[in-house]
Amino acid sequence: MTSLPWRAILAWLLAAFFLLGGTLNIFPSATILADYERWGYPDGFNRVTGLLEWTAALLILLRRTRFYGSLLGATVMAAAALTVMLHGEFGHAGLPLIVLSVSLLTAALWRPERGSKGFRPGG
Repeated sequence: MTSLPWRAILAWLLAAFFLLGGTLNIFPSATILADYERWGYPDGFNRVTGLLEWTAALLILLRRTRFYGSLLGATVMAAAALTVMLHGEFGHAGLPLIVLSVSLLTAALWRPERGSKGFRPGG
């Protein structure tokens, strides 16, 4: 019996989350637009968020850039969690904090290996 590539499956699920989240931000409902307005973000900021989420998804899907995509996704989720908490919407912080944790776990699991020749000053 072969083992499931759980690290890859976790990364693919994370990428799917960011793909869906980006789509919902780029093609927002009236509710999502009202949220951005309530939080004080400028018009169109939802598109910036959506593009960052799509970029994170793409980077996570590619094994070579998975680490960087996970860090980008973690940054987006940290901003989302901070936004809702600063506005006293603590009940909405759960999902961003969970996805932030999964993003950081994915980054840790896919961090680039250091070469045997580390940085040596002067040589």
